[in-house]
Amino acid sequence: MSALAGILSQRGFNVSGSDPRDHAVLTQLRRLGVRVFREQSASTIDAIRSGTSVAPLVVISSAVPETNPELRAARWAGLTIWHRSDVLAALINGQASIAVAGSHGKTTTSSLIATLLAATHNDPTAVIGGIVPAFGSNGRHGEGRLLVAEADESDGSLVKFEARLGVLTNLELDHTDHYPDLEALIGTVQRFSGRCGQLLANRDCPVLSQHFRADHWWSTQQAQEADFAAIPRECRGDGTVAEFFEQGRPVGTLTIPLPGLHNLSNVTAAVAACRLEGISFAELQQAVTTLQAPGRRFDYRGTWQGRLVVDDYAHHPSEVQATLAMAALMVRSGSTTLPQIPGRVLAVFQPHRYSRTGQFLDGFAQALSTADAVLLAPLYSAGEQPISGVSSEALAASIATHNPLLAISVATSTDDLTALVADQSRPGDLVLAMGAGDINGLWDRLNRLHDCDGSLPLAA
Repeated sequence: MSALAGILSQRGFNVSGSDPRDHAVLTQLRRLGVRVFREQSASTIDAIRSGTSVAPLVVISSAVPETNPELRAARWAGLTIWHRSDVLAALINGQASIAVAGSHGKTTTSSLIATLLAATHNDPTAVIGGIVPAFGSNGRHGEGRLLVAEADESDGSLVKFEARLGVLTNLELDHTDHYPDLEALIGTVQRFSGRCGQLLANRDCPVLSQHFRADHWWSTQQAQEADFAAIPRECRGDGTVAEFFEQGRPVGTLTIPLPGLHNLSNVTAAVAACRLEGISFAELQQAVTTLQAPGRRFDYRGTWQGRLVVDDYAHHPSEVQATLAMAALMVRSGSTTLPQIPGRVLAVFQPHRYSRTGQFLDGFAQALSTADAVLLAPLYSAGEQPISGVSSEALAASIATHNPLLAISVATSTDDLTALVADQSRPGDLVLAMGAGDINGLWDRLNRLHDCDGSLPLAA
């Protein structure tokens, strides 16, 4: 929503919005001329209407309930109401665009594409689901011909988009609150891909290779059966060196400062998309060396009492597995993107939604069992009603069946979790906080832990 607000303001629209919290994104929007209300009440709609003779268009996200006072006031006034995906569709369908969809990696891949386009002087517009380090924002208004957008599949609204190039990173069942099974998800994404001018997809994903007909494929495993491929030659904790192929022929080496095979796939997709837009490999080869992951994707927050604290958005078993594998690679390889090489990986995980946790309980358990120690936060419901037998305690029990010797603790609250981290971690640990809820506040809570005498409280 904030990305759309900023872009529309820069394109000359009068934009207003509300947010009861104050944060850096709102400061940026105010600088762009966006009017921000601190309260969400019916009076907000009255204030906006009184300042113009034109009936305002009201834009909501799926997170806005029908009981929201502003939405109720807008309906009572007979105002036109659009979903955020309608506005995004107007932008995507209105110019040459690249839309990135998939179960995992779409924020990173769309961020990398936009970053490469900017680095090669193509000045893109971008609407991304995370903060892009090169822009310092999740949205960017560019003067170039291309728009890059993240196409979220969680509510099915991506079927509204008609992108010039669609990019599919991978596909597996998620968002079980919306999709009853994998077949339903496949059908929705097939509708999206059918509306794209061209489709670029990941050959290494079995669901994509079996159920989709792409115009172009990429791979990190084989060069001969893909239009674009990046075959790893050296995998370290501080990055990957890969040989890049086009149509089975080697064209050069990529030195990627993002570790992990999942990041190699994301970068391969980004380079392939840019090559399809006519950008030279030599330009991209140089630009790749400066890439950074978007916010909350293995996001180093700082060192606390000798512990390296990293924040990550991983909230699906595959994402947790990939993130932990990358952290373990830093320990094993003796190289890292962090200020020092970690000695252990302490996984701090917050299950997200009862439906997702229940559906993937064993998958989460298997992934988390590979850490050196595990701390679980209370389950973040995201507005869902509890499901019997689904909890952080149930997840802990399942983890123990996969690794009986693993140290596992379950917190009763966010404050208890912070105390557990302080008590059970030790200097040199990589404290890896994962989840899509409020777990990302761990770094700030750790820094507020000191007693007046400087001592640390122990967990009860």
